[in-house]
Amino acid sequence: MADRFQRLVLVLVLGGLAPAPCVAQAIETRLTLEQAQERAVEASHRLAEARARQRVSDAVVDARRAAEQPIVTASAGYTRTNHVQEFGVPSATGFRLIYPDVPDNYRTRLDLQWPIYTGGRTDALERAARAESDASAADIAAARGDLRLEVARSFWAVVTADAAVRVLREGVTRAQAHVTDVRERLRAGLIPPNEVASSEAQESRQRMLLVEAQTQRETMSAELNRIVGASPGEVIVPRATLESAPVVAPPVDASIALARGARAERVALQRRVDAANAQRSAALATRRPTVAVGGGVDYARPNPHIFPRIDRFDDSWDASVNVNWSLWDGGRSAAEAAQATGSADAVRERLAEFDSVLEVEVRQRILEITSGTASVAAAEDGVRAATEAQRVVSERYQAGVITQIEVLDAQFALLQAELDRTRALANVRLAEARLARATGQ
Repeated sequence: MADRFQRLVLVLVLGGLAPAPCVAQAIETRLTLEQAQERAVEASHRLAEARARQRVSDAVVDARRAAEQPIVTASAGYTRTNHVQEFGVPSATGFRLIYPDVPDNYRTRLDLQWPIYTGGRTDALERAARAESDASAADIAAARGDLRLEVARSFWAVVTADAAVRVLREGVTRAQAHVTDVRERLRAGLIPPNEVASSEAQESRQRMLLVEAQTQRETMSAELNRIVGASPGEVIVPRATLESAPVVAPPVDASIALARGARAERVALQRRVDAANAQRSAALATRRPTVAVGGGVDYARPNPHIFPRIDRFDDSWDASVNVNWSLWDGGRSAAEAAQATGSADAVRERLAEFDSVLEVEVRQRILEITSGTASVAAAEDGVRAATEAQRVVSERYQAGVITQIEVLDAQFALLQAELDRTRALANVRLAEARLARATGQ
């Protein structure tokens, strides 16, 4: 028995000396909305994809531009042929060899090809590629705007959840204090037991709401961490509050005009209309003739340009002007032009639809700010009224004039008024972010 007790003491001592398991500590990073948006832009895979597409568009522009430049090529080769019967004719000086037996043939050539006139096709294709590149750049700006709005939504959702948690904690504190007071009254014999049960039920319900708000806060925080590209173990903490200076809604007409000029989506559509028109011009340009110059220098053994054929290295050169004119292509150019025209018409309709939706969107966002500001003022009045009502009811309850039901109703009304104010403030913040996105800021 003594040995077993000693072993048990030894185990406990060694267990106490063993190092405690290392618990990873979360690193909190406090960011403003602008800082969170900058980090999200750097970490976004969607923006990285859009930038890659932009690089592809730029490469197409370079390829179209290079089509106007001359092409210089160098070539070399060796050919082994069978032996042939030599051919020659008698001459005054002896036998004149005209076609010798040369089985080993070596050739080198430096060649130049330069299209000097393409009927405008090359220029049109370059304009189309450049317009598409500009549209891709506008797509990046639009994706960046969408991402900034997404960050703003998550950011203010976390701030709203934090505010809701604080409000509910204060409500739970008030409810717990009231439960304590009611229990004291029960022990003094001033109230029946059912009032204690009612107070405890109210306190439990508010604790349940607090747990739900905390869970919602963790969910929103995880989404914000994902968007901004937080590293493992890093927690993004918003450095902001819902309270702000009174927001004044901007003029509607000025905001619509600003949106028409600043929205990246509209710029992208306009540039794609230009690209489709340039594609149509390129298709029609195939009906015109093309002119190209060429030339080259040969250094071969034997040189086929020199007669008679001699088994030695000789040089020669040539220059040419080539004209090509497609007189009939089976309707290919007309079909390509019709295709480009249809694409341009489709994009124009999309642009018209976007303009109509844009105007409505800007008006809606301004109305959201106006109504949200009014809601905040009304919610603040509600909080003041509910606070005063809760104070008066508490005093009357302490004096024994009213029942506990009115106290519970007053506490719940105050909690609801504070939550309504939190939601109203969050709606204004979100409306500001949506208006900024709608106007292209």
